[in-house]
Amino acid sequence: MHISEGVLSGPVLLGGGCLAVVGTSIGLKKIDYDQIMTVAILSAAFFIASLIHVPIGPSNVHLILGGLLGVVLGWAAFPSILVALLLQAVLFQFGGLTVLGLNTFNMAAPAVLCFYLFRPILAKGSGSKFSAAFACGFFAMLFSTILTAGSLALSGEAFKNAAWVLFYSHLPLMVIEGVITGFAYTFLAKVKPEALAV
Repeated sequence: MHISEGVLSGPVLLGGGCLAVVGTSIGLKKIDYDQIMTVAILSAAFFIASLIHVPIGPSNVHLILGGLLGVVLGWAAFPSILVALLLQAVLFQFGGLTVLGLNTFNMAAPAVLCFYLFRPILAKGSGSKFSAAFACGFFAMLFSTILTAGSLALSGEAFKNAAWVLFYSHLPLMVIEGVITGFAYTFLAKVKPEALAV
């Protein structure tokens, strides 16, 4: 879901960059020393998962694991995703440096939102953990897709059709993200529950 260089308008890039700076600053303040390894591991998982992509117009379809990062890391998802996207831009030219801030915001903000929406349900332990984790993964991908499509649509009339294509092409991926997040969260809850303590 990386948006390529030279596609978006200046105001959209600037707004996304400013929001990413704010989110990353909050994330860095909230990272506990004991949490650094978890942040690094999930940043690496994000890096690998989003390397496998299918190009669609000015963007592409790939897993982002936003729900998993959000429910485990909270605000630390911002620096985690920023580092992974920076490495992808520098090493593989996915996305780019001028769109780094906006791409970070589009993927990290939904992760943090899902942290606040679903973490209380998962922390209570009532009901199915898999269902709540599935919803977290599904909605993180949904919100990221909406933000990315919105970024394209706000950059000019020429990109409105591309925004709709981007949205519809990600619908099946939302279900896949939900399933992966559900299995990953329930697995972590069984074998390493301390990793889920924020």
